[in-house]
Amino acid sequence: MVDSSRTGATAYRPRRLGLADRSRPYRVVLASRMRSQRSYRLNFGIDLFSSFVVGFVELAEVWLLFHNAPVIGGMDFRQILLVFGIGDLSWSLASLVFGHVDNLATYLRLGTLDVFYLRPQPLLLQLVTSDISLRRLTRAAVGLGALVVGLRANDIAWSPTHVALLLMTLVSAAITYAGTYVWAAGVQFFVVAGSELTNSVVYGGRYAATQVAAVWSAPLTVLFGYVFPMAMTAYVPTLVLLGLPAPAGLPAWLGWCTPVFAVWMWVFGLVMWRSGVRHYQGGGG
Repeated sequence: MVDSSRTGATAYRPRRLGLADRSRPYRVVLASRMRSQRSYRLNFGIDLFSSFVVGFVELAEVWLLFHNAPVIGGMDFRQILLVFGIGDLSWSLASLVFGHVDNLATYLRLGTLDVFYLRPQPLLLQLVTSDISLRRLTRAAVGLGALVVGLRANDIAWSPTHVALLLMTLVSAAITYAGTYVWAAGVQFFVVAGSELTNSVVYGGRYAATQVAAVWSAPLTVLFGYVFPMAMTAYVPTLVLLGLPAPAGLPAWLGWCTPVFAVWMWVFGLVMWRSGVRHYQGGGG
């Protein structure tokens, strides 16, 4: 028997894949999706413009509401503009990455979800990286514009603490909205044609996040304040930034707990997703 250590031969060891190697298939798919969306420039421009119009109309709706009632729930238009900017920008960024997970309902109806099971990657990660909606960039621009104007219009006693709160809120809010999309996808496994039900939470929750939570009824405060913590994504942190009194049921100190609510929403979403995947029996084709 030949001693490999003496002959200089080395045993074959498979190379461990790094993060860049493991993520390459997802990056390739996303790059191809972005190229395909930009290849038809006229259609791409129309998509960008229509997304901007939708966001602008929703902002105009808020302005119209406060034009008729200058103060609602202790807030005026300048203050609610800050709430709208934080909530809409965060939701738009989450929707840019996770919004197309809504297509799961179509995959289930057509029986094409089984194709994803043939690939050696996690199902949820495949769905998230299967597409990217570039048209939502202009929607994010509306939220960013509202946020910038709201920050300039309001008298905020800036400090490093306030800057940290704003940045933490934006990141945590985007993560919270992303977790809501995952929760909605998990529900699709149980409810036939249940997109209307989940949309009432995902898109209804986004609308609730940009409104004054002080006027909500008690059940609505529990639903969109704690179960689906939309009030924690923008409204409650804005109270802290502006030094405004908090309504009953939503104490201002919760504005510092946005990462906790983001974790809660992802735990809730992943539990629902895992339950749905275990419930799924295949397309039956």
